[in-house]
Amino acid sequence: MKLDAVHYLQAVYRKMVDSASRPGHISDLRKEAGLAGTITGCSPSLLVMALTLLDQEVTFSVISNQADKVSKLINQLTYAKQTETAYADYIFILGDASRGALAEAIEKAKPGTLKNPHGSGTIIAEVDSVISGDPLFLTGPGIEETETVFMNVRDSWVEARRDKNREFPLGVDLMFIDQHHQLLYLPRTTQITESQVVA
Repeated sequence: MKLDAVHYLQAVYRKMVDSASRPGHISDLRKEAGLAGTITGCSPSLLVMALTLLDQEVTFSVISNQADKVSKLINQLTYAKQTETAYADYIFILGDASRGALAEAIEKAKPGTLKNPHGSGTIIAEVDSVISGDPLFLTGPGIEETETVFMNVRDSWVEARRDKNREFPLGVDLMFIDQHHQLLYLPRTTQITESQVVA
């Protein structure tokens, strides 16, 4: 890691917060991704997100064909503890995960409790693109009227998200990072319309 790692990770955190407060806003992590260098198994942008979010107080799960290798690396760098998806604070879905992995992770992720809704799982998924593909129409807090995003995701996840977030404030937050290090954050408060279906 470079000596200015703290500065880079603070920048990643600020961009996450910005994207969370303005759903539909795309944040560029290309500069910060350079901190991670070349890591086999996951994208450098996903790795800097893990470095930003994880510490020894939280748990995580990795869904990938290389889950053991990537989990060991994340544990060594952050001291966070690996656990099963249903108990994880953060769930990382890598680009090589099988089709349907995102929807399944949403179903399994912990939704929090009424006393502690922030005890829910947060899902970070590698996808092909968050700037091209199928249109999604977003409404809710942080959006003036409607925001349109375009995503290329090899998974039918919108319905699973709708079901998971049905009993607000329970639910899960989603972050998507694409091959060009572009970040899209979809908090549970954001409604998604896909083919006239609200999710």
